[in-house]
Amino acid sequence: MANISSTYRNLNRAVGRAIHAYDMISDGDKILVGLSGGKDSMVLTWILAERRLRVPVAYELYPVYIDPGFAGGIAEPLAVFARRCGAELRVEQTDFGIRAHGPENRENPCFLCSRRRRQRLFEVADELGCGKIALGHHQDDIIETLFLNMFYAGEMSTMKPVQPFFKGRFKVIRPLAFAGEQLIGRMARTLDFPAFGNPCPSAAASKRREVKEMLRGLYRSNRKIRGNIFRAMRHVRPEYLL
Repeated sequence: MANISSTYRNLNRAVGRAIHAYDMISDGDKILVGLSGGKDSMVLTWILAERRLRVPVAYELYPVYIDPGFAGGIAEPLAVFARRCGAELRVEQTDFGIRAHGPENRENPCFLCSRRRRQRLFEVADELGCGKIALGHHQDDIIETLFLNMFYAGEMSTMKPVQPFFKGRFKVIRPLAFAGEQLIGRMARTLDFPAFGNPCPSAAASKRREVKEMLRGLYRSNRKIRGNIFRAMRHVRPEYLL
């Protein structure tokens, strides 16, 4: 119980800090939650549902699963998990993953699949009347995206904890922005969340995985590096950039 309490306390503190620092959730919000079946999105769904029971802010949650169309779908067990969190899962059946890996798009299937899934989330949010879309990106995702954009896009940019889209009509929020991947994994294990395999053929060979392994090597050499990188994104000195 001590480990569970400590893990929960640390996660709740990180999520609370992010929500308050960026004013992510307001009274009366209808929030679509992108539930993919990964531990990050499951922990996000659970912590938002759990906080809703005790914080003085009333909001509604609408978990949505965009099925990419691969064999071995997880819609049914994911719906069971959503009900465990007190919500009904909406499943969107698509062929985005299959088409992204088709012969006409061998170069960058992840980009196309991600873009189409994101587009569909916006469409569903509009149908449901949700002004906010909560995604399970965490602190390590934000750091990795910084390096991915530098290495492969030639720019210094990353995900933001809150990002408006379509002139502010929608806001993407990332309540796990201050929570590390290890903490999220511990929470998923202590609560015995189901573990789903990733059927995507690109899952084991993505550029993000390469960057993740590079960063892990740096973190092992100096445990301050991870925190320093994250702080550096909030302490930018433009006068010392080109």
